[in-house]
Amino acid sequence: MTQPTAAPARAPRYWLMKSEPDECSIDDALAAPGATVPWTGVRNYQARNFMRDEMRVGDGVLFYHSSCPEPGIAGIARVASGTRPDPTQFDPASPYHDPQSPPDNPRWLLLDVQALRKTRLISLAELRERPALAGMRVLQRGNRLSITPVDDEEWQEITQRLLAA
Repeated sequence: MTQPTAAPARAPRYWLMKSEPDECSIDDALAAPGATVPWTGVRNYQARNFMRDEMRVGDGVLFYHSSCPEPGIAGIARVASGTRPDPTQFDPASPYHDPQSPPDNPRWLLLDVQALRKTRLISLAELRERPALAGMRVLQRGNRLSITPVDDEEWQEITQRLLAA
Protein backbone atom coordinates (compact mmCIF):
# COMPACT_ATOMS: atom_id res chain seq x y z
CA MET A 1 0.00 0.00 0.00
CA THR A 2 1.38 3.41 -0.93
CA GLN A 3 1.53 6.24 1.53
CA PRO A 4 -0.68 9.24 0.72
CA THR A 5 1.35 12.23 -0.31
CA ALA A 6 0.82 15.55 1.33
CA ALA A 7 -0.39 18.37 -0.84
CA PRO A 8 2.46 20.68 -1.76
CA ALA A 9 2.65 23.74 0.45
CA ARG A 10 1.57 26.87 -1.33
CA ALA A 11 3.71 29.95 -1.36
CA PRO A 12 2.56 32.64 1.05
CA ARG A 13 0.28 35.26 -0.37
CA TYR A 14 0.17 38.89 0.59
CA TRP A 15 -2.66 41.19 1.54
CA LEU A 16 -3.38 44.81 2.37
CA MET A 17 -5.84 45.03 5.27
CA LYS A 18 -7.41 48.36 6.19
CA SER A 19 -8.30 49.31 9.72
CA GLU A 20 -9.44 52.60 11.14
CA PRO A 21 -6.81 53.43 13.77
CA ASP A 22 -9.42 54.55 16.30
CA GLU A 23 -10.82 50.98 16.13
CA CYS A 24 -7.56 49.02 15.85
CA SER A 25 -4.21 50.62 15.09
CA ILE A 26 -0.85 49.01 14.53
CA ASP A 27 0.04 50.25 18.04
CA ASP A 28 -3.00 48.46 19.48
CA ALA A 29 -2.06 45.29 17.63
CA LEU A 30 1.51 45.45 18.96
CA ALA A 31 0.45 46.21 22.57
CA ALA A 32 1.04 42.63 23.74
CA PRO A 33 4.00 40.90 22.05
CA GLY A 34 2.88 37.80 20.19
CA ALA A 35 -0.81 38.63 20.65
CA THR A 36 -3.30 38.58 17.83
CA VAL A 37 -6.27 40.78 17.04
CA PRO A 38 -9.55 39.50 15.60
CA TRP A 39 -10.28 41.24 12.28
CA THR A 40 -13.95 41.97 12.93
CA GLY A 41 -16.44 44.08 11.06
CA VAL A 42 -15.77 42.96 7.48
CA ARG A 43 -19.11 43.56 5.75
CA ASN A 44 -18.23 43.24 2.10
CA TYR A 45 -18.74 39.90 0.37
CA GLN A 46 -15.59 40.09 -1.73
CA ALA A 47 -13.41 40.90 1.29
CA ARG A 48 -15.14 38.13 3.25
CA ASN A 49 -14.50 35.70 0.39
CA PHE A 50 -10.80 36.62 0.33
CA MET A 51 -10.63 35.70 4.04
CA ARG A 52 -12.64 32.51 3.63
CA ASP A 53 -11.25 31.19 0.36
CA GLU A 54 -7.74 32.55 -0.12
CA MET A 55 -6.10 33.78 3.07
CA ARG A 56 -4.05 31.25 5.02
CA VAL A 57 -2.05 31.28 8.26
CA GLY A 58 1.35 32.80 7.58
CA ASP A 59 0.30 35.04 4.70
CA GLY A 60 1.87 38.50 4.86
CA VAL A 61 -0.21 41.58 5.64
CA LEU A 62 0.36 45.26 5.02
CA PHE A 63 -1.43 46.85 7.99
CA TYR A 64 -3.08 49.95 6.55
CA HIS A 65 -4.61 52.83 8.53
CA SER A 66 -7.69 54.22 6.77
CA SER A 67 -10.29 56.91 7.37
CA CYS A 68 -7.81 59.04 9.29
CA PRO A 69 -5.89 62.27 8.68
CA GLU A 70 -2.89 60.38 7.24
CA PRO A 71 -3.96 57.09 5.66
CA GLY A 72 -1.25 54.65 4.67
CA ILE A 73 0.68 51.50 5.46
CA ALA A 74 1.63 51.59 9.14
CA GLY A 75 3.03 48.12 9.74
CA ILE A 76 3.69 44.55 8.73
CA ALA A 77 1.60 41.68 10.07
CA ARG A 78 0.67 38.10 9.28
CA VAL A 79 -2.50 36.07 9.10
CA ALA A 80 -2.53 34.13 12.38
CA SER A 81 -5.66 31.95 12.13
CA GLY A 82 -8.25 30.51 9.84
CA THR A 83 -11.72 32.01 9.69
CA ARG A 84 -14.55 31.68 12.17
CA PRO A 85 -17.89 33.48 12.60
CA ASP A 86 -17.60 37.16 13.52
CA PRO A 87 -19.57 37.53 16.77
CA THR A 88 -20.24 41.23 16.14
CA GLN A 89 -22.85 40.28 13.54
CA PHE A 90 -25.04 38.87 16.34
CA ASP A 91 -24.55 41.71 18.82
CA PRO A 92 -27.33 44.32 18.59
CA ALA A 93 -25.08 46.85 20.37
CA SER A 94 -22.33 46.50 17.76
CA PRO A 95 -22.07 48.86 14.78
CA TYR A 96 -21.43 45.66 12.76
CA HIS A 97 -24.66 43.96 13.84
CA ASP A 98 -26.42 42.17 10.98
CA PRO A 99 -29.92 41.08 11.97
CA GLN A 100 -30.20 39.20 8.65
CA SER A 101 -27.30 36.85 9.48
CA PRO A 102 -28.61 33.57 10.92
CA PRO A 103 -26.60 32.10 13.84
CA ASP A 104 -26.83 28.62 12.32
CA ASN A 105 -25.37 29.86 9.00
CA PRO A 106 -23.34 33.03 9.74
CA ARG A 107 -22.73 35.31 6.81
CA TRP A 108 -19.71 37.21 8.22
CA LEU A 109 -16.32 35.84 9.23
CA LEU A 110 -13.17 37.02 10.95
CA LEU A 111 -9.62 35.83 11.21
CA ASP A 112 -6.83 36.75 13.56
CA VAL A 113 -3.94 38.99 12.56
CA GLN A 114 -0.63 39.22 14.37
CA ALA A 115 1.25 42.49 14.03
CA LEU A 116 4.96 41.90 13.50
CA ARG A 117 6.32 45.43 13.42
CA LYS A 118 5.38 49.04 13.06
CA THR A 119 6.89 50.81 10.05
CA ARG A 120 7.16 54.40 9.08
CA LEU A 121 3.90 55.54 7.52
CA ILE A 122 3.87 54.97 3.77
CA SER A 123 1.21 57.33 2.43
CA LEU A 124 -0.97 56.89 -0.62
CA ALA A 125 0.97 59.69 -2.28
CA GLU A 126 4.23 57.84 -1.72
CA LEU A 127 2.75 54.60 -3.06
CA ARG A 128 1.53 56.45 -6.16
CA GLU A 129 5.06 57.74 -6.84
CA ARG A 130 6.33 54.20 -7.41
CA PRO A 131 5.69 52.87 -10.96
CA ALA A 132 6.07 49.30 -9.69
CA LEU A 133 2.99 49.84 -7.50
CA ALA A 134 0.69 51.36 -10.16
CA GLY A 135 -1.45 48.22 -10.25
CA MET A 136 -2.13 48.00 -6.51
CA ARG A 137 -5.83 47.79 -5.85
CA VAL A 138 -5.65 50.32 -3.03
CA LEU A 139 -4.53 52.87 -5.64
CA GLN A 140 -7.34 52.16 -8.10
CA ARG A 141 -10.12 54.71 -8.43
CA GLY A 142 -13.26 53.63 -6.58
CA ASN A 143 -11.61 50.82 -4.62
CA ARG A 144 -13.06 50.73 -1.13
CA LEU A 145 -12.39 47.10 -0.20
CA SER A 146 -10.97 46.64 3.28
CA ILE A 147 -8.92 43.62 2.18
CA THR A 148 -7.12 43.40 -1.14
CA PRO A 149 -4.49 41.06 -2.56
CA VAL A 150 -0.94 42.33 -2.98
CA ASP A 151 1.20 40.56 -5.58
CA ASP A 152 4.75 39.35 -4.93
CA GLU A 153 6.38 42.24 -6.80
CA GLU A 154 4.32 44.84 -4.91
CA TRP A 155 5.18 43.17 -1.58
CA GLN A 156 8.89 43.21 -2.43
CA GLU A 157 8.75 46.83 -3.61
CA ILE A 158 7.19 47.91 -0.33
CA THR A 159 8.98 45.69 2.18
CA GLN A 160 12.43 45.55 0.57
CA ARG A 161 12.79 48.85 -1.27
CA LEU A 162 10.35 51.43 0.05
CA LEU A 163 10.85 50.57 3.72
CA ALA A 164 14.61 50.36 3.25
CA ALA A 165 14.75 53.87 1.76
